[in-house]
Amino acid sequence: MNAPVRPPYQLPQDHPQVAPRKIGVLLINLGTPEATSYWPMRRYLKEFLSDPRVIETNRALWWVILNGIILTTRPKKSGHAYDQIWNRERDESPLKTITRAQCDKTAALFSDSPNIMVDWAMRYGHPSTPDVIKRMKRAGCDRILLCPLYPQYSAATTATAMDRAFDVFKTMRWQPALRSMPPYFDHPTYIKALAYSLTSHLDNLEWQPDVIIASFHGLPKDYLLKGDPYHCHCHKTARLLREYLDLPEGKMVTTFQSRFGKAEWLQPYTDKTVEDLVETGTKNMVVVTPGFSADCVETLEEIAIGVADMFHAKGGENFSVVPCLNDSEPSIELLGELIQTELSGWI
Repeated sequence: MNAPVRPPYQLPQDHPQVAPRKIGVLLINLGTPEATSYWPMRRYLKEFLSDPRVIETNRALWWVILNGIILTTRPKKSGHAYDQIWNRERDESPLKTITRAQCDKTAALFSDSPNIMVDWAMRYGHPSTPDVIKRMKRAGCDRILLCPLYPQYSAATTATAMDRAFDVFKTMRWQPALRSMPPYFDHPTYIKALAYSLTSHLDNLEWQPDVIIASFHGLPKDYLLKGDPYHCHCHKTARLLREYLDLPEGKMVTTFQSRFGKAEWLQPYTDKTVEDLVETGTKNMVVVTPGFSADCVETLEEIAIGVADMFHAKGGENFSVVPCLNDSEPSIELLGELIQTELSGWI
């Protein structure tokens, strides 16, 4: 005997309006100043450098150093660096331009699923993580997947991005269900995308490198000793990439850039390594930056301008930087695969 067919459920007439149920996918990147002048740079740096996940030191002492010294001098220096790579057409940093494009192209992968909402936010600056999460909630997202765009896990990047999101959820009476995308430093599709990006770049050069530098963002050595896995994740990414390309061990060198302050950071340092290699006869060099999902001030100014200038000043001849994965086809395919995996059971 067939069961009776139930009519579709209808809300009572006096029930508050409820948005259709959706799944939110939130791409989160580090952050960006809104302009290169002193006050926008100061606001951005204050938010960034006030984060206890970024600067793990005595808070009272650091407050004095940050507000009394750093925020009076560093905004001008950082603003000059950003000014050299600023997207003047959109009047924004390249990181914002690229992250938006990554979001738009990732959303297109799920265009056949109207109940999936893909958006993007920054840990520091705008669009802010709280604003975008609240927008998702208003749109009816009762399930949200947080996607920090950091291949290698660190408390100073992935964890603080999650902290900021959790701070928002703590204010909600009716919280959405949550998932987070894990780091993908050894994911086969990520390694394949890096390899394709590097080989495509090399194929377009009129010369070939004597050595390839795999430069990752640095981290104070003390963070490693406290248990942060970032150092291990970086080295595994570089090793898997080298093995995928079947390069001899000395052909690709892993280094760490962007150190700040007087404390010891993860070594070897990128700038010192480049300097040593040039002084010992290296004439042709390519740098790849696998730890950055999108080109930013660290890749476009620090490496492609600063390190390049030093390389040539020391006697090097040919220097080139491989673009980050950005919004390339392999990058979007990777994000789509990672997201699809983490949405399993929700879609």
